[in-house]
Amino acid sequence: MSEHLPADVPATPARTAEAGTPPARRGNVLRRLLRNPLGAASAVVLLLLVLAVLLAPWLAAQDPTASSLGDAFAGPSGAHPMGMDSAGRDILSRLLHGGRNTLGGALIALGIALALGVPAGLYAGYRGGWFDSAAEWTVNLVMALPAMVVLLASRAILGPRVWALMIVLGVLAAPSFFRLVRGIVAGVRKELYVDAAKVSGLSDVRIVARHILIVVRGPVIIQVALVAGVAIGLQAGLEFLGIGSGSSATWGAMLNEAFQNIQRAPMLMLWPGLALGLTNGALVLLAGALRDGLEDRAGEPARARRAGRDRTDAAPAADRSALLSVRGLTVGYAQPDGTAKEVVHGVCLDVRAGEIVGLVGESGSGKTPTAFAVLGILPDGGRIGGGSVLVKGQEVVGLPEPAHRALRGRTVAYVPQEPMNNLDPAFTIGSQLMEPMRHVLGISRSEAARRAVELLRLVEIPDPERTLRLYPHQISGGMAQRVLIAGAMSCDPELLIADEPTTALDVRVQAEVLDLLRRLQKDRDLGVLLVTHDLGVVADLCDRVAVMNGGRIVETGPTQQVLHSPEDPYTRTLLGAVLDEAPTRAPWQPREARSTPV
Repeated sequence: MSEHLPADVPATPARTAEAGTPPARRGNVLRRLLRNPLGAASAVVLLLLVLAVLLAPWLAAQDPTASSLGDAFAGPSGAHPMGMDSAGRDILSRLLHGGRNTLGGALIALGIALALGVPAGLYAGYRGGWFDSAAEWTVNLVMALPAMVVLLASRAILGPRVWALMIVLGVLAAPSFFRLVRGIVAGVRKELYVDAAKVSGLSDVRIVARHILIVVRGPVIIQVALVAGVAIGLQAGLEFLGIGSGSSATWGAMLNEAFQNIQRAPMLMLWPGLALGLTNGALVLLAGALRDGLEDRAGEPARARRAGRDRTDAAPAADRSALLSVRGLTVGYAQPDGTAKEVVHGVCLDVRAGEIVGLVGESGSGKTPTAFAVLGILPDGGRIGGGSVLVKGQEVVGLPEPAHRALRGRTVAYVPQEPMNNLDPAFTIGSQLMEPMRHVLGISRSEAARRAVELLRLVEIPDPERTLRLYPHQISGGMAQRVLIAGAMSCDPELLIADEPTTALDVRVQAEVLDLLRRLQKDRDLGVLLVTHDLGVVADLCDRVAVMNGGRIVETGPTQQVLHSPEDPYTRTLLGAVLDEAPTRAPWQPREARSTPV
């Protein structure tokens, strides 16, 4: 990066708010964390463990190394709540003071790993170049080293000091952070919004702080918990094998001592084992809950949810006889400040059996989010804020994912745009057609293959038996679109949602695909919601049309009426942008010819 903040310059309030989480956002994260039962429970357990370890001198005043052989294996008492070990040492004191050594050592290893791995990963992923190559070579070398062997060799060289071994472990763990961060940053740096930030004049440091750290933080939180658990486990393992400091109280040393006396006092294994298990479990659960709290920005204020319900109540009554009846639908996307930006506002539309309804509007008008809300496949951060969506009379808003999944394929199907990007290049056409049928319909492989051939013949693909054996890169875009239509029809749906199904096709193939959709609609009494920006496709194919602008339906009605007698100014603007009746441009002439007087 071209700019670096000096390590000794204190962070100003503005810089802190910019690079981290704003106060209101932190409050939202804390509330979501506390509302998560596993997150709240793990946070409480971890907090109690840390407090107990920090307050060890006051909670257990006995010296953890002081022994009294006459009290060996003594049971619990008022002065010794957990009893005494084989050397007559207080178990509670060793457990709490040992936690200081164990958790402190893990903290050292984690700090070293973070300090080495995260900045190097950010720099290598964002800038690349020679540093990326050198860092990748170094990381591969470190990762090839067996951690336990390196630690044993370090112990022989550096002595039995726990902190020294944990520094070595931190160096060994740094590559895991490097690779994680580098991979994420290398993908994010190619996003258009990063280029826009560069063009706007933001420095590299500011771009990383504002646009990239927010993407990296979730995976890093999970990795922190995993590396901390590994550090605690490895340290305990070394102490259990008797390779650690020996004289210092640690949970691993307690396990070693308990294992040697397991037949006489098996309960000695309980306390250090329970401490290790609770710590590692709480770390993982808390990291997951914290990550979810940070990344779940779809929470919408109750005011907005009530507003969505109010709009639903004011909308016309749903048509339960229709295959699809949408009333008062609102869709929002999460923003970095924790709010949701509404992009679909109170949409109402119906699709009946045997009817093709066009949902038309320019890019960004809200067509695709409306279709995704019906299908229940809104991307991360998207959520339905209010309204009702009935699919064949069944309410799907708030429907659990397994129930929603049961509707897809059998009742409602989807044809995406950009066909070549929606077929997996690693599998044949036949495999991708047969798998959904075998899963949804529960038929055999041979029956699925027979139906796949029939589907390809239905969508007028020549030589369907051969096509089943081909991979997506071996067919044309028009054939790929037909394959997607065949896949959508494979489980005999009643409602088809087609999102710009002819965008990437030439005019002749587009006409063939439209004829195919029209024939399927007539032969199977299929209801179709056609999402498009092409008024020519709407005029050629649709029975009714709904025009969207700014996330709202501004006009709806029979196709002929809307296209020939539009009422809304936006619809007239769309129709006016069609160039079919524009005058032909005059032939080009050289400048000399244009300037020569006739």
